Amino acid sequence: MNLTNIEDQPLDTQWEHLLQSLEESIGKRPSDLNGVLFLIGVQELGQGAKRFTKEQKQDLMHVGICKVLSLSGYYVLERTDKDGWPHYMLNRALPQGDVNKQENLLKMHVIEYFKGV
Repeated sequence: MNLTNIEDQPLDTQWEHLLQSLEESIGKRPSDLNGVLFLIGVQELGQGAKRFTKEQKQDLMHVGICKVLSLSGYYVLERTDKDGWPHYMLNRALPQGDVNKQENLLKMHVIEYFKGV
């Protein structure tokens, strides 16, 4: 996924480009940040597309959050369990901020994640 040529664009523009790229790649546009985090979780789990329970979907979003925030050292991979699920440990405190700041932090890390994919 080529996101390097839009680095100097505002975050909203980069995010829109990412959603477009994902739609072209997987045939469906993620509806929001949680949808993208879910996709990252599925990719990190590495078991392919399959049906997941509601609890597993929440766990996959958590895996996605931990994975993208590990890019800046907020989380580190602690282990992978016998079922192949990654488990992360908080490595340093997340910056304080309102919901918009937290969402923007996640979006920036998601964009970085897909630059490396």
